Amino acid sequence: MTETISPATTERSLTDFSSFNLHSALEQALVHNGFETPTPVQQRTIPASLTRQNLLVSAKTGSGKTLAFLLPTLHHLLVNPNYYAGTRALVLVPTRELAQQIFLQCQQLLEGTSLKAGLIIGGEDFKKQQNLLRKNTPVVIATPGRVLELLTLDTAPFENLDTLILDEADRMLDMGFSEDVLTIAKQCNENRQTLLFSATLTHAGVLKMADKVLKKYELIALNTLRDELPNIQQQIVLADDNAHKQQLLAWLLENETFEKALVFSNSRLQADALCDPLRAKGVRAIVLHGEMDQKERQRVMRLFRDGVVNVLIATDLAARGLDIKGINLVINFEVPRNGINYIHRIGRTGRSDETGLTITLVKHTEWNLMAGIERFLRQSFIRRNIKELAGKFQGPKKLKASGKTVGGKKKTETKKDKPEKVKVRHRDQKNIGKRRAPKEKVTAE
Repeated sequence: MTETISPATTERSLTDFSSFNLHSALEQALVHNGFETPTPVQQRTIPASLTRQNLLVSAKTGSGKTLAFLLPTLHHLLVNPNYYAGTRALVLVPTRELAQQIFLQCQQLLEGTSLKAGLIIGGEDFKKQQNLLRKNTPVVIATPGRVLELLTLDTAPFENLDTLILDEADRMLDMGFSEDVLTIAKQCNENRQTLLFSATLTHAGVLKMADKVLKKYELIALNTLRDELPNIQQQIVLADDNAHKQQLLAWLLENETFEKALVFSNSRLQADALCDPLRAKGVRAIVLHGEMDQKERQRVMRLFRDGVVNVLIATDLAARGLDIKGINLVINFEVPRNGINYIHRIGRTGRSDETGLTITLVKHTEWNLMAGIERFLRQSFIRRNIKELAGKFQGPKKLKASGKTVGGKKKTETKKDKPEKVKVRHRDQKNIGKRRAPKEKVTAE
């Protein structure tokens, strides 16, 4: 039996983490790391998870989902120790960056305990990761592709698994990990608890995946994609072409006030092309995309996280799971391909009740795509003009009441509308007013 929890029913008086009666080591870690008040998704998810229910949770980005699944999972392992059971908790996520982020938070929570966590992602030493599983590492955070590779060599490493967690399930489906996730789930302990987290339930594959990996589950839906984002101001700036966009981007980064900024492009080539011109103007920018090797990606994230650079130019790789404090400006150099990608991009700012600004640069070929995103989200974004770089494109031309487009081409007449053209010959003009001689009658002899 499932239970749907609407946003309205989640409004409770906020409490503190001590009300969950978590293991003392976890409570100390929360205090040490400055976590005081649980978010709505944590208030709803933690109590249900502590009772070992299977859950399908939908909550917006930046809502605190990581703690919502880590705290009850680690509590269960700490109060039910079994050091010879092998891996007892497996967290699957779509990207390496998100895996590293969850791994770091898990390590913070496990300080002062004997539990260990391991990270299994592509781009790292394969044999070390193989040994990590063989050494019975209790908690593993991983990407599906690398786990599947390891499963081809080792049999039943998850036969004693207590908890399987699928984070950003909709993104894993978009990246083509559906079959990998289902294959891994089949090799896990059938009596496990499964927690599936997604930013949206509108993705057709999420509910299908839930039906396959969850038997009976409780549905906790705290939001929809169309919920307003009061902490984020969303703007649109019109541009003539990519060259004009580059000028606008440089102006915004030089004139807006921000601690850290994220610039999104739709392709790796475009991301690379933006970096050098910005650096030439003195902007501390760096690029992140999926074609970079793992060490380089880690170096980029470290520089951005530490503030050595304050502008990260990225593809949609960074649109999911990236949680870095201080990102208060997001610029879409190109309009994202759909409304879901748009939501996840702008969700990198305005997190944890902080405010953020998002600006999307739109040229004429992207107008319909941007308008489609507004219709999908049932929102109207703020139109902004930058006087210093005003362009010619001011949006589509409006229609007159007659249906003709202002400034458009003159309506062409149809064949039926044209008057019939009469051919006038020169000799006819000369004979006007003259009497024609009668024709002679010809008879046969």
